[in-house]
Amino acid sequence: MATDILFPRWLIPVVPHHTVLTEHALVITDERISAILPREQAIAAYPAARHHELPQHALLPGLINLHAHSAMTLLRGYADDLPLMRWLQEHIWPAEGAHVSDDFVFDGTQLAIAEMIAGGTTSCNDMYFHHSAVARAALASGFRMTIGCSILEFPTPYASNADDYIGKALKSQAEFAGEKLLQFTLAPHAPYTVSDATFQRVITLADELNLGIHCHIHETLDEINTSQKEYGVRPLERLAGLGLLDSPLVAAHMVHTTDSEIALLAKKGVHIAHNPASNLKLASGLARIQAQLAAGVNVGIGTDGAASNNKLDMLAELRLAALLAKGQSGDPEAIPAWQALEMATLNGARALQQEDRLGSLEVGKQADLIAVDLSAVGTQPCYDPVSHLVYAADRQQVSDVWIAGRAVYRHGQHQSLNLAQVQAKARQWQSKISAGIRA
Repeated sequence: MATDILFPRWLIPVVPHHTVLTEHALVITDERISAILPREQAIAAYPAARHHELPQHALLPGLINLHAHSAMTLLRGYADDLPLMRWLQEHIWPAEGAHVSDDFVFDGTQLAIAEMIAGGTTSCNDMYFHHSAVARAALASGFRMTIGCSILEFPTPYASNADDYIGKALKSQAEFAGEKLLQFTLAPHAPYTVSDATFQRVITLADELNLGIHCHIHETLDEINTSQKEYGVRPLERLAGLGLLDSPLVAAHMVHTTDSEIALLAKKGVHIAHNPASNLKLASGLARIQAQLAAGVNVGIGTDGAASNNKLDMLAELRLAALLAKGQSGDPEAIPAWQALEMATLNGARALQQEDRLGSLEVGKQADLIAVDLSAVGTQPCYDPVSHLVYAADRQQVSDVWIAGRAVYRHGQHQSLNLAQVQAKARQWQSKISAGIRA
């Protein structure tokens, strides 16, 4: 068995809470964390291990992006400064209809993975089409991916109706069963694109197959107003009546929530994927994250897609989430740095039903971890490494990334991806999509 010992300046395990270890080492044996112990004890206990010195670095769990549409990196900057429904209906959906294919999704997902790994993200909760292409891109990159299989009522080039989307989701889930880096969820797109009958079928299948559910909910006021006109109730009430909230559910956005809705989310154990940058850019609103957390709702952090963010930068989302919570609540103690870090690690793992494997540096867990170099001018001096990770560091300071014990990013260089090839593919897609715009 291969054994590696990492010697960071600061070791931030997330569990126990508020712990920063110095003069300690973390031992990786194959794909798992096998020990965390004082430096000299580690050297003595593992004489044949490979040593990795990280003298100015914080070592912490890999960040978990709880909501993204990875392949949409190929539409980054394609349509900006628009409200959600105009953005979707007039620009994104037509572009997807013209260009989305197996190759588009594979290439776009690899581009997203390259960006996410370089920024310290080791796991992503995705939602898109061509699920086999997403899976193959993740496996080829050594990346951990939760593959959300999009389900809608209307046809796209990928599927003709809800039954077709569901059939393709189940086929892909069976095709990659047993892959350690992959898991699948059913992803009904949103209340305004999915019928009651389809939601009920999704709930039944998720229960039968032990799958999670991933859905956009309460992203905009327009969504809520439309639901009240068509169904007589707000979307969350409609979904609760169908039983969706009784399933393992990641609700993306949840921007507009009343006190009673927050209480219901907490009671049902619904997980929220908070996407602060995308919510701001699309002017969807300011989610009541502090109130949701205070009520006991598990809230993680996502980037959304690069077409609406426009970057997959979890460190930037951490800072924004903490600052927005303070500004919105009027409470400078809202979402302190420690809590923000937990949202992007342990809370994300909990939302994906992987808390026993991911989200903290604990013996027996998967060795998904990142090293962030805090020696840069912008992170000096360093009184508190957790404060710097949330408020001062940027993604260029991520130096090393391990996923399942494999070094996929070392000294700022990709080890599992041919970056030049990935970027060349992106340029080819830019030319093709740009030609369509000109035409």
